[in-house]
Amino acid sequence: MCGIFGVITKEEARYSNKFLKKSLKSLAKLSETRGKDSSGLCSLNHKDNSFDIIKGPIPANELLKRSKVKYTLDNLFSKENDDKIKLAFGHARLVTNGTQLEDSNNQPVMKDDIICIHNGIVVNVDDLWKEHPTLVRENEIDTEILPALIRMELNKGNSIESSVKNSIDKVFGTASIATTFADLEKFVLATNNGSLYVIHNNKDIIYFASERAMLNGLIEKMSLKDTIGEFEFFQLRAKNLLVLDLKNFTFNKKSFSEIEENKKSEEFSSTKKDLNFYSEESRKKQISTVLDLNEIHLSSEAVKDKDMLIYPFEKIKKLKRCKKCILPETFPYIEYDEKGECNYCKNYKKKNQSRSLDELKALVEPYRSKDGSPDCLVPFSGGRDSMYVMHVIKKKLGLNPIAFTYDWGMVTDLARRNIARICGELGVENIIVAADMHWKRTNIRKNIKAWLKKPDLGMIPLFMAGDKFFFYYADKVKKQTNIKLNIWGINHLENTDFKTGFGGLAPQFDKEKIYSLSVKNQLKLFGFVGKNLIQSPGYINQSILDSLGSFASRYVAPKSDYYHLFDYMQWDEKTIEDTIINEYKWETSIDTKSTWRIGDGTASFYNYVYTLVAGFSENDTFRSNQIREGMLTREEGLALVYDENKPRYNSLKWYLEIIGLDFRDVIKTVNKMPQLY
Repeated sequence: MCGIFGVITKEEARYSNKFLKKSLKSLAKLSETRGKDSSGLCSLNHKDNSFDIIKGPIPANELLKRSKVKYTLDNLFSKENDDKIKLAFGHARLVTNGTQLEDSNNQPVMKDDIICIHNGIVVNVDDLWKEHPTLVRENEIDTEILPALIRMELNKGNSIESSVKNSIDKVFGTASIATTFADLEKFVLATNNGSLYVIHNNKDIIYFASERAMLNGLIEKMSLKDTIGEFEFFQLRAKNLLVLDLKNFTFNKKSFSEIEENKKSEEFSSTKKDLNFYSEESRKKQISTVLDLNEIHLSSEAVKDKDMLIYPFEKIKKLKRCKKCILPETFPYIEYDEKGECNYCKNYKKKNQSRSLDELKALVEPYRSKDGSPDCLVPFSGGRDSMYVMHVIKKKLGLNPIAFTYDWGMVTDLARRNIARICGELGVENIIVAADMHWKRTNIRKNIKAWLKKPDLGMIPLFMAGDKFFFYYADKVKKQTNIKLNIWGINHLENTDFKTGFGGLAPQFDKEKIYSLSVKNQLKLFGFVGKNLIQSPGYINQSILDSLGSFASRYVAPKSDYYHLFDYMQWDEKTIEDTIINEYKWETSIDTKSTWRIGDGTASFYNYVYTLVAGFSENDTFRSNQIREGMLTREEGLALVYDENKPRYNSLKWYLEIIGLDFRDVIKTVNKMPQLY
């Protein structure tokens, strides 16, 4: 889930120090798109015959400005080292396991004379430590297990290739690593999902990064070909590794299947044994911390907080509902005929009558790559539908997808772990665009604080506006990867007209896609939001441009070569759940039986508000659509929503804490809102 990058030159390579330093800094900045929670650098110190490691809970761009970093890079890229090997590599981190406030949890990680940077999530990290009791765990971060396992394998007398392969094969999740050794003059790149790219001129310099776009950016910015000459640019495919011999600058690239399981001890040297570590000071402003929503209820204050949540079940049961579906009388623009059937049912056209998967196969055939290179981009949230879509694309359509994730600060660790599960299992590259999460979460906090002064159900979608850049970045990543085909997991059952309905927009029954909005309704929506901005000036804050950009990304930006899997095969909840849980050990949430929206940090909050104030949530619309499609009986739908609409304490607590709001203050205000029933 992070960005890794580096540059290595051969002894006596005659590149200007200015060029090398600038190229390293450029790669570091380009890698920031993968995460800004923390960063780190490792460089070879010839003066002390050691490695210098500098890291801290700050973005790479800020780390590069620190005096210690400047001094270290000036030392490495200096005239006195002109004829010596240059080695520097680094990490831009999106926090998953282990808070970045503890520098021991930031990367590069040092363990057993091995220095390692890692992109991905080792989902089974706790199990691996338990399975190998002779290995000593010192920190929270999952990366630590990788050098520990590699050293264990080396100590058995295995070669570097088999030691790295055997270690990564033990991982459930994703692992793309760059690692070097204090006692071996080797440098290793390895990956189980293909999230590593390499530039090598087959002579005296090598660059690597987590994404093709990062190295493309370097090529463009540095006019690379003019300086290093002709070069090879390749992806290190899933379950492949590259071992660079630092003595003679030769490298050996192999797939895991080609590595022999023989015992072949490496020749150990005594050089570069000292590992110097320098820690940066923590940021003073709010920064991300790791809160696992499946463990929040273990807090000593959890019982008191949980008791504040209200679920007026008996009153909600008395609501008048449609006799066919389960939409209640509080639903915006709802009307019932003499039979008690609502206008939403009467205007509904069945949509889960899929065309065939063979039709989609024929449509995607022109996009299929002939050499196994990526040919399809899959927007990938880690939710149940995107997980299943990835399974179908890889196993039934036979395409070579890249998973694209836009992490805007509301993707939970649970979702990230699920993303790692399937990407690691299927060997799928995961491109992540990580927003400035501090900024995004500040926007949400400011808008909720403004909303709490004058709560209006129609303004709730403003809290989720920041995630709509998903559409913008999906298009951008397509261009960066030269991929045209885009397959999404959106399905029509998720249509929720009530969110804009509370903003004064009548239902649009003839829309082609669930995110479609007519020009007339777009103008109405702007008018409604504008009126609320005037009435509650707190909305006029730094988030306005973000919200406008999100609106344009979703409703205005053109979309091409764009397909929805569930237009070509039926959406079936049981099939989807059985597949992702049984085949990929998909993790569910502890605070609900539902598998929908559990990786989305915002859903628990807005559904709590809608249920308390209006007596229903998006669960009611989802189940009503299933009833109309003949997938559920009305009785089954009612039973499900009565359970699914219960307050999700763990998720609510996670959401409010991660954006910097006091749980009790917010819930007290929400609980005072007048109910519509």
